[in-house]
Amino acid sequence: MTQMNKRILLVEDHRDIAELLYEHLERCGYILDYAADGVTGLHLAVTNRYDAIILDLMLPGMDGTDVCARLRKDAKDPTPILMLTARDTLQDKIAGLDIGADDYVVKPFELQELEARLRAVMRRTQGGLDNDVLKVGDLTLDTGTLEVHRAGAEISLMPIGLKMLTVLMRASPRVVTREDLERQVWGDVMPDSDALRSHLYNLRKAVDRPFDSQLVHTVHGAGYRVASLEGDA
Repeated sequence: MTQMNKRILLVEDHRDIAELLYEHLERCGYILDYAADGVTGLHLAVTNRYDAIILDLMLPGMDGTDVCARLRKDAKDPTPILMLTARDTLQDKIAGLDIGADDYVVKPFELQELEARLRAVMRRTQGGLDNDVLKVGDLTLDTGTLEVHRAGAEISLMPIGLKMLTVLMRASPRVVTREDLERQVWGDVMPDSDALRSHLYNLRKAVDRPFDSQLVHTVHGAGYRVASLEGDA
């Protein structure tokens, strides 16, 4: 599948890996910018517009964790981030998702899988939302502007959290199974088994923690739903 005019930022200090990725993605039709360190990568990310960022975790100058955190928290940049890492422990993976990465690929990786995951993170953030306003209790999601508010307060969500909330709010008050939620959010490239749990944790932290009542519910043995207390009654 060609991806003409999709602009990608590749931030990777390992020259052999960078050259391999650059050549493969160019053959797939992507337009690439490249940085070999975190500081340069951050500068390019905030001064240009990209369809996705491929970000290595271990970088000179500023590591990928700091780059990702500064893009999400300081620059409020929603560009999908695919993180590359040689760390494959559960805590390392969860940490990457917690700071705002949309997906990750563990080194060594297959080029075809990386490109498939790249397509998936872009597809999740660039399409499929009808222009309407979803409402559950005091929670609203405008699918045209992608703004989320609860009790008048604006809620900031990463692209995956936004997609998950959209799926759950559209189904409310019905339960969405884990398998159906993963399929609607990740499509045909399924995530690591811990990705959904980590993103749900972040979604609950943003939507429920600052408020008096819970809207994001786990229905044990069935799945998940967003429902107000009145909807649960």
